[in-house]
Amino acid sequence: MVTIKRVTELSELEGIKKLQEENLKKNLTAEQAELEGFVTADYSIDFLQQLHGENPSVIAKDKERVVGYALVALPAARHQHALLADLFDAIDTIEYDNQLLRNSKYVVVGQLCIARGYRGTGLLQKMYQYYKESLMMEFDYCITDVAENNPRSLKAHQKSGFQIIATLKYGGLDWNIILWDWREHSHTAAW
Repeated sequence: MVTIKRVTELSELEGIKKLQEENLKKNLTAEQAELEGFVTADYSIDFLQQLHGENPSVIAKDKERVVGYALVALPAARHQHALLADLFDAIDTIEYDNQLLRNSKYVVVGQLCIARGYRGTGLLQKMYQYYKESLMMEFDYCITDVAENNPRSLKAHQKSGFQIIATLKYGGLDWNIILWDWREHSHTAAW
């Protein structure tokens, strides 16, 4: 049985790192990356501990194995990794709902990954629901990016409630910057 929770132990960070390694684009064939999706950034255990120290990430576990994760990245992490710095710098220039995002309360999904065998089961949506329930009292928006050449990931994020708000080039790739509006009016269905 898969459980969803916040990170509480070093062994869980090690599980995140293992899952990340298995799904880094550089460790996959081109066909695997296209069919299964991929992650781009390679984070060290030290960096994962820094992220966790700010605000623990959300993980999915099957017994003791980490089978999914959604990293919580706050602005303080922006200078700890080049790709995150590029993302935060890009977010700072984007206007959403007549306000520059740098002047709003937002959290960034620093990376998300679901293990093979657990994809397409609804786990991503369950993890994002838990992410939202855990963080929506602190933040108005949840923002992340998806490489344009990763359509599987973009589709899964859009199914969870994200919308594309910008497309930018940084870190040598083209990216969709996507946002999930957590403010109260975004929860009301339009009839």
